[in-house]
Amino acid sequence: MKNPYLLLIILLTVFSVNAQDVNFAPLDTSPVDISYYPHKAVKSKKTDTPSAVIKVVYSRPSAKGRAIFGELIPFGKVWRVGANENAEIKFYKPVTIGGKNIPAGTYSLFAIPEKDKWTIIINKEIDLWGAYAYDESKDIARVTVPVKAVPNTIEALSIAFTNQGSVANLVIGWDKTTVEVPITIK
Repeated sequence: MKNPYLLLIILLTVFSVNAQDVNFAPLDTSPVDISYYPHKAVKSKKTDTPSAVIKVVYSRPSAKGRAIFGELIPFGKVWRVGANENAEIKFYKPVTIGGKNIPAGTYSLFAIPEKDKWTIIINKEIDLWGAYAYDESKDIARVTVPVKAVPNTIEALSIAFTNQGSVANLVIGWDKTTVEVPITIK
């Protein structure tokens, strides 16, 4: 080799690049999850139009033996529906919730839990951390739904959909509580 110093510089550069440490964050205690309507939408064949009609992205805190509603999540206060960043709901088509027409788009999902009912809030501001910067003036829909008690504890906050014709019921469950929010697809 004509220039041994060049080879040495190249080798040192390669080793110094590989030696850099990357500090990955540990697994979050409230992992992010996604719920789709219809449920198998993400398994559908790709086309020009999305197969999903609704998508909810949320963090899933666990009960861990704690009393949830009325204690960890106080009654009468705006809650982000989950942990960490507020939950976001995306409508791929226009929908109606509580008599309010909502255009296709991405929105925040909040709730005000009470012992016997919840107020579900669709808000046009997204990318918030929790409900700390929640702005009621940006609400586009509010609907009050009854609480349903369940016999078995739901350990981690869960969101799913049930189907009734052109209505998708957004079901939120945690601890011993569920609520259903009817969403009419247009």
